[in-house]
Amino acid sequence: MLTLVSHNLCPYVQRAAISLLEKGVEFERRDVNLADKPGWFLKMSPLGKTPVLVVDGEAIFESAAILEYLEDSRHPPQYPALHPGDPLERARHRGWIEVGSAVLNDIAGLYNAQDQNGFDAKAKALREKFERLERALGAGPYFAGGGFTLVDAVFAPVFRYFDTFDRIGDFGVMADMPKIASWRRELAKRPSVLAAIDGGYADRLRGFLQRRNSHITRLMTGDPTMGDAAVG
Repeated sequence: MLTLVSHNLCPYVQRAAISLLEKGVEFERRDVNLADKPGWFLKMSPLGKTPVLVVDGEAIFESAAILEYLEDSRHPPQYPALHPGDPLERARHRGWIEVGSAVLNDIAGLYNAQDQNGFDAKAKALREKFERLERALGAGPYFAGGGFTLVDAVFAPVFRYFDTFDRIGDFGVMADMPKIASWRRELAKRPSVLAAIDGGYADRLRGFLQRRNSHITRLMTGDPTMGDAAVG
């Protein structure tokens, strides 16, 4: 039994959970409070971040390392590969995984932006990345066609943020991108994607956003003055 040390909002944890679920690998989750990190966790994670995968008492930290470990340690056919077999195509997928991480950084910038200008700048940066992604997508239903890959595991938590953002306002980040819209719908119903979070995720995310005291908080509350002190 593997242990996935988790935080219940972390998109990087979701990547690892989706990969484990897709492969049918049994694991248990152990959540930590990142605002009050316990000593045992800091011993496992040098950067104090989730996820950490504990395998036979050894800790693997950083989601990219966890995903690669799960690929390297698979035993076909029980553990299906989520990376392409061709080295060139595999390298291309790894590049898009990095784009997924950059998108998550922009999302953090979006919900932390203190004013309209900063918010709009992050929305624009996100749209530019999604425009490139739209051009890279094929017929679907997944990133590489009919087979689910690690790129899908990486972008599923990205799109999950927008399930909440779309209820706050129309930010225009993925407007007029039919391939992305189709891909997003397909990922949203994938069993591994659904099982990567629990039923309280959406409420927790809304609570997290409301506590940012940022521009998105003001959009949620309809109070244009809220958070002005933070802006100043």
